[in-house]
Amino acid sequence: MAGQWREKWIGWRNRLLADPAFQRTAARLWFTRPVARRRARALFDLVAGFTYSQTLAAALESGLLARLAERPLTTADAAAAIDVPEEGTDRLLRAARALGLVERLGERWALGADGAALLGNPGIAEMVAHHALLYADLADPLSQLRARGGGRLSGYWRYAEHAGDGDGDQVAPYSRLMAASQALIADHVTHAYRFAQHQRMMDVGGGEGRFIRAVASVAPRLHFTLFDLPAVGARAADALGAAGLGDRVAITGGNFLTESLPQGHDLVTLIRVLHDHDDDPARQLLRNIHAALPPGGRLLIAEPMAETPGSEPAGDAYFGLYLWAMGSGRPRSSAEIGAMLAEAGFRRSRRVRTSIPLTVSVMLAER
Repeated sequence: MAGQWREKWIGWRNRLLADPAFQRTAARLWFTRPVARRRARALFDLVAGFTYSQTLAAALESGLLARLAERPLTTADAAAAIDVPEEGTDRLLRAARALGLVERLGERWALGADGAALLGNPGIAEMVAHHALLYADLADPLSQLRARGGGRLSGYWRYAEHAGDGDGDQVAPYSRLMAASQALIADHVTHAYRFAQHQRMMDVGGGEGRFIRAVASVAPRLHFTLFDLPAVGARAADALGAAGLGDRVAITGGNFLTESLPQGHDLVTLIRVLHDHDDDPARQLLRNIHAALPPGGRLLIAEPMAETPGSEPAGDAYFGLYLWAMGSGRPRSSAEIGAMLAEAGFRRSRRVRTSIPLTVSVMLAER
């Protein structure tokens, strides 16, 4: 009965909102005008979102934001600095100002608050450059939805193949991207969970070891194992050795879906790994981790999750299509992940609060 009433309510609401006469009235009445304006702005942002992201891409790729971080510039000086005609530079500066990336100081332009925040996180710049592949795949979204993967993005992500060890040339681009974009996520996770309570941690799918480096800085007595494809592990060994962590980290190469995982760890971490895999391989991965953990051992999963209150678009709207274009994986809600953990044999699981769930959410499970 409740479902029928909700269906009727939604139908009535949608007919009302689609009525041009109601839209005109709502925009004119003082008590409905604020809501109408917010909805109009949200709808326009939805329509114009691609041009916003391309403005950001141009501001980063041209070096405009980096130049303005050094000192304010006139339009002419900015044009010379980024090698774009003055009229085009003026158009870019005005668009960037509208998005909060730059601001105007009389005849000069300065870096804006959001522009400064972007430059403070190099991983965002890496993702913006990487989006060129995603946008190419989504130029015809219906074709992409009818034929999953197979575009430029899936070819870039060699892990999606789940076959063989890969070689350095295959894994290097994606490994670099993940390493560059890991810092902010690692900071949120290490502040959300007390890693120092553990003795040995295994980071499965650990890439170049950026997350291990972050944990090592807050848990100086913790020892680590990094498990990833052999070619990735070789890159991690170099990076961790250069960071002075070679004696605290064991590198193990292998396929975490088809091989047994090393034992002897009281904590296993999956950092932006589970959502990269479809349900069957994701379940297999959780079973493999469960088998490797001792009784009482814990699994920590950190990644953006679907249906996160206040951050819903980041889950199904962004990562949903991103992972579809990748050809593997999907965003999952904490409830879905909890059900998969129970199915894999974990006795209990819970969500751990993070400071910015839009960036990363955390699930903790106990064997």
